[in-house]
Amino acid sequence: MILYSEGKLRQYPRYEKRVGGLVDATKAAELELLKQIIICNHKYYKKTTMQDIDTALDMLRTFIRMAFKRQFINMKSYEIWSGQADEIGRMLGGWIKSSNNQRKEQAK
Repeated sequence: MILYSEGKLRQYPRYEKRVGGLVDATKAAELELLKQIIICNHKYYKKTTMQDIDTALDMLRTFIRMAFKRQFINMKSYEIWSGQADEIGRMLGGWIKSSNNQRKEQAK
C-alpha cells in the first residue's frame, strides 16, 4: 500500500505537499501503521498494540477519504487505496481473533 500511495501522493496539489499538509499526514499515518505492525509482531502481549494499529488504520482511512472528497484522487484510485486499507483491516481482525483464541486456550 505504501508503494501505491507514493505515486498518488505525487499527484496532490503543491500546497498539500508542504510541511503539515495532507501528504505529510498520510505518509506519517502509513509509517505509523507499519511501525505498529512490526512492534506488535515482536510482542508477547499484543492487545494494546493491536488497538494502536486499528487507530492508525482509521486515521489512514480518514486521510484517504479526505483526499477523495477534495478531488486529489479519482474514484478508481480511491477504490483501490481504500480496498487495500480494508484488506489490512480484515487481516488485523483475523489477527485479533486468533490472538484471543490462543489466550483462551492457554487459560485452560
